Amino acid sequence: MAYKGLDCITLSDIEATGVTSQLAHEIYNKLIKIIQIYGPATPATWQTISTTILTPKLPFLLHQMMFYGCYKDFGPDPPAWIPDPDGAIITNVGKLLEKRGEEFLGSRYKDPISSFSEFQEFSVSNPEDYWKTVLEELDISFSVLPQRILKEELCTGSEICHPGGQWLPGAFLNPAKNCLCLNSNRTWDDIMVVWRNEGNDEMPVNKLTRRELCSEVWLVAHALETLELEKGSAIAIDMPMDVNSVVIYLAIVLAGHVVVSIADSFASTEIATRLKLSKAKAIFTQVQICSRVIDAQSPTAIVIPTKDSSFSTKLREGDISWHDFLERVHKLKEVEFFAVERPVESFTNILFSSGTTGEPKAIPWTLATPLKAAADGWCHMDIRKGDVVAWPTNLGWMMGPWLVYAPLLNGASIALYNGVPLSSGFAKFVQGISSACSLSPQPKLASWETQ
Repeated sequence: MAYKGLDCITLSDIEATGVTSQLAHEIYNKLIKIIQIYGPATPATWQTISTTILTPKLPFLLHQMMFYGCYKDFGPDPPAWIPDPDGAIITNVGKLLEKRGEEFLGSRYKDPISSFSEFQEFSVSNPEDYWKTVLEELDISFSVLPQRILKEELCTGSEICHPGGQWLPGAFLNPAKNCLCLNSNRTWDDIMVVWRNEGNDEMPVNKLTRRELCSEVWLVAHALETLELEKGSAIAIDMPMDVNSVVIYLAIVLAGHVVVSIADSFASTEIATRLKLSKAKAIFTQVQICSRVIDAQSPTAIVIPTKDSSFSTKLREGDISWHDFLERVHKLKEVEFFAVERPVESFTNILFSSGTTGEPKAIPWTLATPLKAAADGWCHMDIRKGDVVAWPTNLGWMMGPWLVYAPLLNGASIALYNGVPLSSGFAKFVQGISSACSLSPQPKLASWETQ
């Protein structure tokens, strides 16, 4: 569809989008004044139109007419949103550049917006300086510091090969410990997880503080020790993404093991394939999924009841109920579990491809991958202390582990909705979290207004 330039749009064109004659006159007069000040085709023109004329209640046809009219001759990918200079300065990247922009870029540094592209180039050409800075911003703790950020090497075939180089060589760390531990910007009373169950729309959101989360993670980590598994063993999680699954995930990593992520929607054959490929030694699951896990001939299963179910499932010999699992170490409640620090190239999570084109492929995360998740959250999503991140997902997909690490390593909170994220209930949940900063795109957003 061909669009007119803004300076060619008429009053009748605006009326044709479905607005009233009176409103069309108001919009047309505002448009003329904006064009007189900023011209018919500049980013400032669109920024002014989008903030002073357009609202969500106006017809989408009008939005399209204004946007494509402004950028008629711009070329591909015109900017629909332009950052506000004052807002840019208070972002994570903005604050860093205001403090150290001249150190990184010299006299070329101007301001966070104008210099962002050059800063991106700097991050690629100077990985030592950039990643050292980001790790400092995230306040990452190593039990053994890396020898350097990136060791570039050639693959000779005689030793383990690291295509593209070896990141953080020599480092030892535990990413779960980094999520939980105190530092100069954290307190025991920080909110770590907020959640609500579907159907409880009028109830306050549930909250878990750092002290409470640590206590629960430590207890599960102590209980894992009773399984007497070798460090680095693979332990699967096949559960919805709720508070229990986050606690279990962090406990497995804290105890020095490897999480095997399995989506809770999978059939028994798909579960069996992933358990076999990962050589999992145990699996955490819920009552409503347990029959599929048993049919998959899983190793020892630790079975968690749900809020709506009594524990009536018949377990196999060797399987353990959640209550009995925790009861093994009830005397260690609130006793700190000392994290198992491992080499940075060790695996911490095994994800899988969907398997739609054949046998699913294992996708291992090393201990460096959580740091990349946190760095992406810090830079590209501007996640900060006190923020709340909502992203409906599952541990079986990569955004599940990402949702554990990106908020917690940045001092933010995880938001979990135990229900269908396409309903008005989810919208109310998000509205109830006053500082929610990040929300994954979900289809049918427009339908909420009519429900």
